[in-house]
Amino acid sequence: MKTSVLNIDGMGCSGCVNTVENTLASLPGVKTAIANLETGIAEVNFDENEVKEEDFKKAVEEAGYTMTGIQG
Repeated sequence: MKTSVLNIDGMGCSGCVNTVENTLASLPGVKTAIANLETGIAEVNFDENEVKEEDFKKAVEEAGYTMTGIQG
């Protein structure tokens, strides 16, 4: 398992946080996804054999947000 912290722009309310969390959590191999409105990040715990970090960017952008970087 690997944990990455994603920088996400565009989250403006708790509904946005729920959308980002649900979008990331729905990807195969993602065990947990927790977004934080105040910091603009999402922490994702995932199996790197099932999902790649590039998949996070695509999913987040399809949901209407922008992923500006990855830490970890």
